[in-house]
Amino acid sequence: MSHVYAVRAVLPGMLARGQGYLLHTASAAGLLTQIGSAPYSVTKHAAVGFAEWLSITHRRDGIRVSCLCPQGVRTQMLYQTDGGIAAHLQATAIDTDAVADAVIAGLGTEQFLILPHPEVADYFQHKAGDYDRWLRGMCRLQDRCGRIQ
Repeated sequence: MSHVYAVRAVLPGMLARGQGYLLHTASAAGLLTQIGSAPYSVTKHAAVGFAEWLSITHRRDGIRVSCLCPQGVRTQMLYQTDGGIAAHLQATAIDTDAVADAVIAGLGTEQFLILPHPEVADYFQHKAGDYDRWLRGMCRLQDRCGRIQ
């Protein structure tokens, strides 16, 4: 609900000024799903959906919206869990400076999806192009990483 609370706090002022910018931080899990964690996946999908809705609803009001969807980022959160999907994400994790650089570039071009990991765009296109094939691939990834409860 943090995205909703933040928007409730700042949107009225932005609307009154006729401009503003909202940056929502979600995750690649909001586009692709997080193996092993239904709450994480569902809330990240909701964050992306809410950002999309805001962008569509308030663009004519001068409000711009971007949604940051990194994959693995070298933070304590990623390294708190050993094995499973965390090990998979750690292999391609980027540092926080790379995420910040992607945000600055994305905001500069008013890009909606800010994807610090370029491969996430490819995965997202594969998902959209053949959903059933993508689901089968995610099942195989889950089998390789182990089912996390």
